[in-house]
Amino acid sequence: MSATHDELLEALHDAHGPALFRFVAHLTHDTNFAEDVVQEALLRAWKRPEILEQDDAAARAWLFTVARNLVIDDRRSARYRREIVTEVLPDGARQDETNSALDAWIISDALSTLSLQHRKAVIAAYYLGQSITEIAREQDVPEGTIKSRLHFALRALRLSLQEKGAMQ
Repeated sequence: MSATHDELLEALHDAHGPALFRFVAHLTHDTNFAEDVVQEALLRAWKRPEILEQDDAAARAWLFTVARNLVIDDRRSARYRREIVTEVLPDGARQDETNSALDAWIISDALSTLSLQHRKAVIAAYYLGQSITEIAREQDVPEGTIKSRLHFALRALRLSLQEKGAMQ
């Protein structure tokens, strides 16, 4: 009874996989890449059934040749020439804070145009996250007054921001 295609590949892997991995790892000094190369070499063998049916020495020579060529191709690639390998990773990407700083400055400037009572209501509600009830209790005024102050303060802020060209 002859072995199936998958059984032949498994036998090829079991017989030559570890040695092939050591060979590629020695060439590249990169175990992750070595695993990829071994996998690719075995995949190419799987796609070529005549390789699986060769004698053990010929199949081994073919696998090692394919692996060596894969390493050479990778080293010649633009990706490899431009990639810098390092043990120390750089800090994560940082966002440009310029727009945030500019927005904060424009809003701060617009807030300064409000009356003290309106400014306190807006800051308490939108920056401190306080409820209408909490603001009213803190400022010792009815809730309706706080709602009114917020309404007129937001209208005034919108106008101020439109005049500065920050809103349309």
